[in-house]
Amino acid sequence: MWWLWLPVGILAVVAFFFLLLVLLGRFRNGALLRPLITQLSRIGFMRRFFTRVSTAAIEKQNPDLASALKKINTVAQNPNPQAMQKAMSRLTPAERRAYFEAAQEQGAVPDSANRQMRRQAERMQQQARGGRPGGSGGSSRKRKRR
Repeated sequence: MWWLWLPVGILAVVAFFFLLLVLLGRFRNGALLRPLITQLSRIGFMRRFFTRVSTAAIEKQNPDLASALKKINTVAQNPNPQAMQKAMSRLTPAERRAYFEAAQEQGAVPDSANRQMRRQAERMQQQARGGRPGGSGGSSRKRKRR
């Protein structure tokens, strides 16, 4: 009759681990859960699962960001400047805005490949702050010496 208790024991263990996962996620904003997720993501199917879950969450919260990430991820495996610039040029203004907001939120604004992209990023940041693109603080051009 011990075999009747086997499914109950398995369900109890699964429920315990699920409860532990939820508690680790709630405590200190998931600081204790991050190393566990990092270790689990080394396993192939778990990495795909975490990627799918995070993509679904981003699609619900910010569809523009999800669309931008899909377009950028095609280049992410080989991030040379020309390919990155080409991928950035394919983004719509709303997607570009969402991408830069997310990058600022993460604390790592991507390095722009060239001067044009840097200036475009600066304009996007100024527009997000509500200022005029070139109007604050006088002229940014160098003056000719006489």
